[in-house]
Amino acid sequence: MQTLKDIFAHPFVLGLIIGLIPTALAWKTNFSNKLLWKKEKAKIESELRDLTSHLNTQLKINASGNDVIQKELEALKSQNETLRINLAALQNKPGKSEMRHLCLTETAVRIMRERAPGFASAWEAAMREAEQEAEDQGNGLKKIVRKFIPNLSFGKAKTIDADDQESH
Repeated sequence: MQTLKDIFAHPFVLGLIIGLIPTALAWKTNFSNKLLWKKEKAKIESELRDLTSHLNTQLKINASGNDVIQKELEALKSQNETLRINLAALQNKPGKSEMRHLCLTETAVRIMRERAPGFASAWEAAMREAEQEAEDQGNGLKKIVRKFIPNLSFGKAKTIDADDQESH
């Protein structure tokens, strides 16, 4: 034991002990910091994997939603084009322009009946005359001529004389 006391009493050993104590504390602190950093790194890597997985899932959902919207948009564009073509075809069918003209004429007649007081009686007379002409064209020579010259008019064109103008 005396030898042990002599060894510890030696200045080199005392200096060595005094130097090894802070070194041991530094190593212990370094070791505990490494363990703490490893735990933090593992925790951060786990969170990063979770966030990456969540981001990938979100991107897949958005991509599928965008695909559905894009397909729906293309279908609507196709449907719109089909409807536009069908509408143009329906407007170009025979009889449609005549029906449109008939509707416009009917509307104009209603407006004229309201606005022009003498128009109604003149219109009714013109309608009776047109009906009589249509019946006449249905039989006889006018029917045969109408087959060969469809735009030929057999109607009686009335001119308004100066006397008639003064009376109206």
